[in-house]
Amino acid sequence: MSRTSLLRPLVIGLWAGMLLLPFAGITAALTLFACVAAGLFLFFNARKLGVAEAVKASLPFSPAGLPYLRTAALPLAVVASLAVPFGMKDYYLDVLIVAGIYILLALGLNVIVGFTGLLNLGFAAFYAIGAYTYALLNTKMGLGFWPSLPLAAAAAALAGLLVAVPALRLRGDYLAIVTLGFGEILRLVLNNWDSLTNGPNGIGGIAPPSLAGFSLGTLNAYYYVVLLFVFLGIVVIGRVERSRIGRAWVAIRENEIAAASMGINTTRYKLYAFAFGTFWAGIAGTLFSAKMRFISPESFTFMESIMVLSMIILGGIGTIHGAVLGAFLLVVLPEVLREVQVYRMLLLGIGLVLLMIFRPQGLMGKTGVTR
Repeated sequence: MSRTSLLRPLVIGLWAGMLLLPFAGITAALTLFACVAAGLFLFFNARKLGVAEAVKASLPFSPAGLPYLRTAALPLAVVASLAVPFGMKDYYLDVLIVAGIYILLALGLNVIVGFTGLLNLGFAAFYAIGAYTYALLNTKMGLGFWPSLPLAAAAAALAGLLVAVPALRLRGDYLAIVTLGFGEILRLVLNNWDSLTNGPNGIGGIAPPSLAGFSLGTLNAYYYVVLLFVFLGIVVIGRVERSRIGRAWVAIRENEIAAASMGINTTRYKLYAFAFGTFWAGIAGTLFSAKMRFISPESFTFMESIMVLSMIILGGIGTIHGAVLGAFLLVVLPEVLREVQVYRMLLLGIGLVLLMIFRPQGLMGKTGVTR
C-alpha cells in the first residue's frame, strides 16, 4: 500500500472537517473527517482490499446483464418521467419544472461550449431575450404562448448570430469577455428602458400556455409541457450532434487549424453553433416567463450564466446526458438540502471540489475529450 494512498484520504478528510468546524463544532468536524477519510481510503484501495469483488458478489444480477439494463434504461426513464406528477407534492413538482427549464439551457450552452469549444459567459442574455420577447408579445400585443414561442426562439437565435459575427474573430478568453460584456449590456438595457421593459419593476400578468381552450398553467399540465420540450431538445440536439454539422463542431473544438485545413468552413459552423445554442435559450426563456408569469432583470444576471456553465462542467462537458444530469443535480440538490440550509452550500462546494480533483472531465464526461 503506497504512502500516497494513505495520505490523500487523510488530507482531504482533514480539509473537509476544517470547513465544517466553524459551523458545527469539533464533534461534527471529527465525524466528517472520519467519514471522508474512510470513504476515500476504501475508494483508493478498492482493488487491493477486494472491495470491487465483494460488490460484484453482492449484486442481485450478473454484471454480464448490464448492457440489457442500459438498453432498458431509456424506456424506463420515459415512463418514470410521465408518472412523476401522480402523487407528488406541488413543491417537488415545481422544482422539477425549474430543473427542466435549466436542462434546456444547459443543452443549448453545451452546443456552444461543449461541442464547439467556444467559451460563452453571457448565455443568460439569450435566456432573457426569449423571456422578454414572449412577455412583451403577450402583454402588449395579446399574442399567445404557442405563436410567441417560435418568435422568441428566433429572436434569441438572431441575437446569438449578431453577437457571434464580430466576436468570432476572437478566441478563448477574449471571446468569453465579449459575451460577458454583452450579457451585462443587455441586463442594463432591461433595467433602464422603462418605457418598454418597465425597468427593475419587471413585467407581470404574463399568460400561461393554453391548448384548445384548456389552460396549461397548472403545475401538472405545465410539467408535461416542459417535459415535452426537454425530450424534444435531447432528440434534436442528439441528431444534430451525430450529423455532419455536429462532427464539424467537434473537429473545430479539437483543433480548429486542422479542421480548416480539411476544408471545414470554421466561421460558418461557429455561427451555426451560436444560433442553434441560443435558439434553445430562447425556448427556455419563454417557458420560464410563462411559468413565473412575472419577469425582471434580476432573473438574468451574470450568476445565471455561471450556474448554467457549472451544470455542463459538472455533468460532463460535450455530452448531452452530462448536461442533463448536471442541470438536474444543481437544481434539485440545493432543494433537497434546504433542511440543512446552513450547510448546503458548504456541502455542494465540497462536492464540486472533490469532483474536480477526482473526475475533472465531469460525472458523465468522456476521458478522451480535450478542450
